[in-house]
Amino acid sequence: MSDSYTRGKALSEQLNPGMEAALEARYGAIVPGLARSVVDFSYGQQYARPGLPLRDRYLATIAALTALGGQTRPQLKINIAGGRKAGLSREEIGEVIWQMALYGGFPDAINGLNVALEVFEEEDDG
Repeated sequence: MSDSYTRGKALSEQLNPGMEAALEARYGAIVPGLARSVVDFSYGQQYARPGLPLRDRYLATIAALTALGGQTRPQLKINIAGGRKAGLSREEIGEVIWQMALYGGFPDAINGLNVALEVFEEEDDG
């Protein structure tokens, strides 16, 4: 196993338990190795990099996914939940999403806030 995969596996299991297995089950038959690649690159080579705290990486990710629009809804939900585990407050998440109204537009910001509310409700129910 590569060092980046090992780091990525530990971090992905901490923040999104079962993600690699879910990706493998969903996409493994048509894209062999996709799940491992996501863990290695996204978590091992990106989120685990030095130089920027994990919580700040999540702020940037949430902002980008919000600005990209509604087609990123599933990824936004996963990253808002990950951001909460990395120490982001609900207010910080709400503010970074709302800031994206300037760049992605009001509809994308409102859609992002709705996704955040879903994640927060799941936290409260869980």
